[in-house]
Amino acid sequence: MKTLLHACCGPCSLEPYKLLAAQGHDLTIAFMNSNIQPRAEYDHRLATLRAWADANGIPVVEGAWDDVAWRAEAGAITAQGGPREDRCRHCYRLRLAEAAAWAAAHDFEGLSTTLAVSPYQLFDICHEELVAACRPYGLTPVWQDFRPHYPDATRESRKLGMYRQNYCGCLYSKAEAAAERAARKRQRAAERARREAELAPVRAAEEAARAQKKRDRAAYDAKQRAKKAARNAARAKLKAEAAAAASAPNAAAPGGASAAAPAPATATPAAHSA
Repeated sequence: MKTLLHACCGPCSLEPYKLLAAQGHDLTIAFMNSNIQPRAEYDHRLATLRAWADANGIPVVEGAWDDVAWRAEAGAITAQGGPREDRCRHCYRLRLAEAAAWAAAHDFEGLSTTLAVSPYQLFDICHEELVAACRPYGLTPVWQDFRPHYPDATRESRKLGMYRQNYCGCLYSKAEAAAERAARKRQRAAERARREAELAPVRAAEEAARAQKKRDRAAYDAKQRAKKAARNAARAKLKAEAAAAASAPNAAAPGGASAAAPAPATATPAAHSA
């Protein structure tokens, strides 16, 4: 089937194109996205898509970038306080109606869209708008759920070094995406704080146990040092006493000058005869 594949960007085209081509579709890619703002962003996404398509011999056609018409039709809904779902529905309607008209004018038989690969799109609403866009021209709406292949598209686009935008396209979606990222960041921070609060008593107890263990070790070491000092002091005292004893003079040394001389003999008077 000669099928026009409406594409929102290069990364989202990878898996839908591969899968449809494998099913036998004769594909041309249509970049018709007046929702993408500002113009520099539109040009960046188109250049990314063309670089990949040209490298693979895939034809790409471009619609007119008419952000004024988009703002009047879809953007006005949010500007007037309407729900996001209504804005997105009108956005799908404008882009797919443009693609369907071009497909019919160039003898295509079917129309598909890469929007069906993104988990961030409103899947059922997009399906409804594709069917409605095809009906006036008798085109076959080629609708498939490509979302299970989104991780593959993500990995492949990163491998190829493709530009990957972080919002759908319009400036409203850019602000919404930034707010959602900020909300997720706050949620992660709150969750970390909650876990920290839950773990605080456990960590405090662990820290107290470590501190007590450190004190016990310090007391043990001090006690051991005191014992060692006492042993050393006792050894020193014994050594000093032994040295003093060894150096004292020996009073009973033989031939010494201090030996006492023998006492002189006393004369006994002669006995008188009777």
